[in-house]
Amino acid sequence: MKIANFGVEEWLNVWENDAIYDIAGSSIASFTLEEIISIDGTTPTEFFDGLLHKKMNYGWIEGSPEFKTEVSKLYKNVPADNILQTNGATGANLLALYALIEPNDHVIAMHPSYQQLYDIPRSYGAEVDLWEIDEDHDWLPDLEELKKLIRPNTKMICLNNANNPTGTILEDDYMKEVIKIAEKVGAYILVDEVYKPLDPSVRVTSIVDLYDRGISTNSLSKTYSVPGIRVGWTATNKELADLFRKYRDYTMICAGVFDDYLAVHILKNKEKVMERNAEIVHTNLEILKEWVEKEPRVSLICPKHVSTSFIKLDIPVEIEQFCIDILKNKGVLLVPGNRFDVPGHARLGYCTHTEVLKNGLRELSEYLKQFDK
Repeated sequence: MKIANFGVEEWLNVWENDAIYDIAGSSIASFTLEEIISIDGTTPTEFFDGLLHKKMNYGWIEGSPEFKTEVSKLYKNVPADNILQTNGATGANLLALYALIEPNDHVIAMHPSYQQLYDIPRSYGAEVDLWEIDEDHDWLPDLEELKKLIRPNTKMICLNNANNPTGTILEDDYMKEVIKIAEKVGAYILVDEVYKPLDPSVRVTSIVDLYDRGISTNSLSKTYSVPGIRVGWTATNKELADLFRKYRDYTMICAGVFDDYLAVHILKNKEKVMERNAEIVHTNLEILKEWVEKEPRVSLICPKHVSTSFIKLDIPVEIEQFCIDILKNKGVLLVPGNRFDVPGHARLGYCTHTEVLKNGLRELSEYLKQFDK
């Protein structure tokens, strides 16, 4: 099996630790362990007292009953038994693709998007068509184009909603049109849903609650701000959950007793997490908008209160070299857009801690001035 290098992860693996101002990530400002434990008034002593007597065995293989119950509450029509714990959303996406995609299947994948969603199917021998999103149309894909791409043997449509890197959201009315197209050929729709819009006016229902052949993947890494425990899940109908169980045995035993324990604590306090994170997103998005308005070499299709953005840079140098140079000279970390097959752009993770964002944007502005001479 051959697979392409993972562009974004390869970039971050090389450069992430050199950053002074990391404005490349797509998580909302990560909690410290103390902060997330204490979010509901629990003290670290109380939290660890509950953990110290637990055996460090494999724990609950699919996730504890408490975990599965808390995750099921995120959906309208998914019982706890249909939730399978995974190693982050990357593990959830891998599980779904591993279980369903075979050589000569046809897959349609949103592009640019999270690279797993098109290169893993390719590695399994599927024929993959890219459903391009269009900057001239606010990074939205064209439904008419999807109708042209769909085939009688289309096995799956892979989406990222909200989209990484652009932050674009496919709202419910739009998704219902996608479902109509998929239904005609019985295609599954896999949606990586790690980027939840923190704006109550934006309507985004999980695909598993809209479509029986929908597969929802998610994790605690982005919207919930705890990537450090690597806990994600799949949410599906019963038939798919039972199929995924078989393949999951080959890819993962368990997340671990500690990770599950902390994951349950996070999910039980999801309203407090969302309240904190909505404030960060709102505050930082206003800072980003004001900065873009003042920067003649920068433009942006603004994300709708999700944690990733994709700036366009009017500069006379290739984008990856620019990102290397600004990291070495100013300590500012971005992800160059060529890592998403979109040159001339960069992913800017504006939902880092607010002071990091302010300082990073200040240094980015200073560095851009060289092109005005």
